Amino acid sequence: MSDRFHPISLKHLLTNITTELEKRQSFYGIPQELAFNPAQYSAFTQNIFRQNIDTPVGVAAGPHSQLAQNIIGSWMMGARYIELKTVQTLDEIEVAKPCIDMQDEGYNCEWSQELKIKESFNEYLNAWIAVHYLNHKLHGDRPLNTIFNMSVGYNLEGIMNDNVQWFFAKMKDCSAELKVKIDEVKAEFPEVAQLNIPSRISDNITLSTMHGCPADEIQDIGMYLLKEQKLHTFIKLNPTLLGPVELRKILNQTSNFKSVIPDQAFEHDLKYPQALEIIKALGDEAKRQDLEFGLKLTNTLETQNYKGIFGDDVPMMYMSGRSLHPLTVNIARKLQNDFNGQLQLSFSGGADAFNISDVLAAGFKTVTVSSDLLKPGGYMRLNQYFEEMQKRFSEANVQNISGLIEKMGGSSELKESAHTYLQKYADQVLTDERYQRTRIQDPSIKTDRELGMFDCIAAPCRETCATNQDIPDYLYYT
Repeated sequence: MSDRFHPISLKHLLTNITTELEKRQSFYGIPQELAFNPAQYSAFTQNIFRQNIDTPVGVAAGPHSQLAQNIIGSWMMGARYIELKTVQTLDEIEVAKPCIDMQDEGYNCEWSQELKIKESFNEYLNAWIAVHYLNHKLHGDRPLNTIFNMSVGYNLEGIMNDNVQWFFAKMKDCSAELKVKIDEVKAEFPEVAQLNIPSRISDNITLSTMHGCPADEIQDIGMYLLKEQKLHTFIKLNPTLLGPVELRKILNQTSNFKSVIPDQAFEHDLKYPQALEIIKALGDEAKRQDLEFGLKLTNTLETQNYKGIFGDDVPMMYMSGRSLHPLTVNIARKLQNDFNGQLQLSFSGGADAFNISDVLAAGFKTVTVSSDLLKPGGYMRLNQYFEEMQKRFSEANVQNISGLIEKMGGSSELKESAHTYLQKYADQVLTDERYQRTRIQDPSIKTDRELGMFDCIAAPCRETCATNQDIPDYLYYT
């Protein structure tokens, strides 16, 4: 299998997915009956950046938001807040392969996009057109209610370079490119020309800064995005904000993860008092510009490479997944305490089907996932997110996310109620066994079964059973 990305044309994208839908009632191998139906889950609507989205669930900037087909697959399964893969001026980097390990908690050694910036934009535009077309085909005149959230990095000098400036301009107005693509496909897909697809793909952004980016530079970039680009802006912060004592206590002592967080991770990252100053300054500027400002919690956590998966030439790897969950929630509590619960937050730190309702009740406006979707089931795991949310709504006897926040926090004032529940949840995750490493050996789902190009879903318990018993069915019916 190739380790290089080979983008395909919009015409091929639309042909492939419509042919599969019509002939097999599936898309990318996923049964169409599992696809997200916004009419079924109208209670999950959220508003951010002055736009409605059908669900607050999305994919984080990463492997699920780089190629158009990945974005389409996530959208089909209900992701409505798409944090596009981070772009940066250095668009010819060599990424070590493998670059992701997802046995339990996740680790990666990748950077930003593996495509050139113009190729990345082309993928985002193809996906933008495709989801508008599929929304019309599957849901009629229903609004798209989807946000494409830009992600850029990693320093001000790079952001000011011509190729990143070009990217900003095209995400703001892609009229010419949009017309060319519509002209290319309208003979076979005439509906595309009738859809009035917006030429502005995004008016919002998440800033991803390098580990070690100076505090004044983070603030300068944020100011530039607000004042010059006029973008609703979120700043992604690192778990190291907790400081070495508290972070290591939670990760290594309370949760029992063996990952070693080097001193340098804390030395070169943003310090908490600096973060408070930046948040206040950018929040004030956003008000002056009549824009929304918030924080994305959190980035991955820099750790020493001890697993050997990435090779000896990779000294550091970056942690994601369930091990980050208590860290992220407790950073949120710390920040909200200092801002009286007034911060607008987006979550990315070990979200899954069983904690997403708690995360939303704690006041996070959106929740993006990556590590969980890299495990068996892939995009289909999103189904369980919505099922569990619906179950939680029913148990709480509420009709929407606002109702859940009020019920869980005990107040009709949403921010106050969310802040109250965040205090409770931040304590709860510290003792929850789901976020603790309780095993001697790392789990593995690998078996002797040959892995095909598409036939990648199998129950390892069935494969390793000497008599190939159908254990998943036993579990389902008992």
